[in-house]
This record gives sequence, C-alpha cells and structure tokens, in this order.
Amino acid sequence: MDSQQVMTRGTAERSAVRLYRRWIDELWAGQQVAAELVSDDFVGHWPTRDVHGPAELQSMVDETRAMFRELEFYVDVDPFANGDMLAARWIGTGARERGPVLFAGNDILRVRDGRIVEYWACSSS
Repeated sequence: MDSQQVMTRGTAERSAVRLYRRWIDELWAGQQVAAELVSDDFVGHWPTRDVHGPAELQSMVDETRAMFRELEFYVDVDPFANGDMLAARWIGTGARERGPVLFAGNDILRVRDGRIVEYWACSSS
C-alpha cells in the first residue's frame, strides 16, 4: 500500500468513526437522522429481524425508544475501524414500568461512501 492509499484509508476510517458517533449520539437519542446515516440499501441484522432502508430503521429505533423512559446510550469501547468495517461497544440505560434497565452491546458496521450499508447488533440485558 503506497502512502496515498494509507492516507485515504485513514481518512475513510476517521469518517466512519464520526458516522458511528452520530449513530449513537443522534439516531439512538431520538433524532430523525436515519436517512443521513444509512444507505438506501441498508440492511440491519438484529437477533429477531432484519431491517431494510432508512425509513424502516428510523421506525425501529422510534419503536425501541417508545418502550423505555429516559433511554440513553454511552460508548463503552471507542469505535475502531479497519477498511470498510467498524466495531464498538456501548452501554444502554433506561427505565420500564418495573424499574431501571441496564444493557450492553457490540456493534459491527460496514460503511461505503460515507454511509452505513450493513449493521450487526449483539446486545444483552
């Protein structure tokens, strides 16, 4: 890999990390930004279903947020990128009718042209 390729790859990886921060800090905070973050052909893989495209993603995030009060996510292990792949670990807190909830998860994302094109979720409570 020549120096130009290294610089380009480093720039793309930093861009992917910024994109992930928006994923956590904006999308999962309830902002309507899915169309800005994911591609039209986005596929998200959750344990119980796959989600396709930005509209379905936004709807799923909104549904999830509606199940909790005071839902917040914190990045526990800073995102790291390698090529078009990115991984990070987060902690979520919120409250349900029966009281507070704490859960954690790992995210793996594939990024292309400045958008998330594929996502794999793994979480536990």
